[in-house]
Amino acid sequence: MTTLLAVESLTRRFGGLVAVNAVNLDLRRGEVHAVIGTNGAGKSTLINMLSGEIDASDGRISLDGEDITTRAQFRRALAGVGRSYQRTTIFPEFTVLENCRLAAQAANPRPWAIWQSSSHCAESNASAREALAAAGLDGVAERIAGTLSHGAKRQLEVAMCLATRPRVLLLDEPLAGMGAEETERMLALLTRLKDSHAILLVEHDMDAVFRIADRITVMVNGTVIATGDPDSIRTNPEVRTAYLGEDH
Repeated sequence: MTTLLAVESLTRRFGGLVAVNAVNLDLRRGEVHAVIGTNGAGKSTLINMLSGEIDASDGRISLDGEDITTRAQFRRALAGVGRSYQRTTIFPEFTVLENCRLAAQAANPRPWAIWQSSSHCAESNASAREALAAAGLDGVAERIAGTLSHGAKRQLEVAMCLATRPRVLLLDEPLAGMGAEETERMLALLTRLKDSHAILLVEHDMDAVFRIADRITVMVNGTVIATGDPDSIRTNPEVRTAYLGEDH
C-alpha cells in the first residue's frame, strides 16, 4: 500500500507539558488507521498538527515524500489533506449542496470570476455533487443542512472534505453522538472511501474502531505505546493495562 502521509518523531510542547511525544506513524492509501487513547492522551493535538492547525515543536510531517511540517493549514488542504472536527462545522442555514459547493470553491478559488454567481460554477457544482453521491447524500442535496439528523450532518462534514478532493482524511470522532443505525452508515462510508484515500480515525467507540480499522495506534500521555492490527492491539498486555483497564 502507498504511504501518503508520514510522521517522524512528531512532538508538541506547551511550556513544560509535552502533549505529543516523538510520535511516528504513517497513513497508507487503502487503510483506516485508528488512533485511540483516553482523554488527554494527545490524539486531538496530533490531528491538529497533521492538519496544520497548530505547529509542531519537533519532528517531521511529509506528504508523498515532501516535507510539509511548516506548511500553512490552507496549503496542506490544497495539497490534499482534509479533516473533520469533533463538533459539527456545517453551515446550517444553507442547503446540503451549498455546503459542499462552498468547500469545493475553497479548493478551487476563481477570483477572476467575482461577478459570476457561485451557483453557475460548473466545476464546483460537479465536485459538490460527486462528493454528496460518495457520502450517500445526493438524495437530500436541496435540503436545508440544519434540518438533517445528527448522523447525516456528520456525513455532510465528510462530504465537504471530499469536495476538496483530498488524498488524506483526518477524521476526529466522526461517530460521536451517533445511534446504531447512523454508526453503521458512517462505517459503510469509511469502508467505501478507504480504497482511494488514506484515513486517520480518532474515535472513542471501541466496537467501531476494532471493526473498521486496519491498523490501530494507542497513545498514553502523549506517547505511542503500541501500533498494530486490531488482533495484536486487543491482546497487547500494555494496552489492556493502560487503556482497556485490565491487568496483565
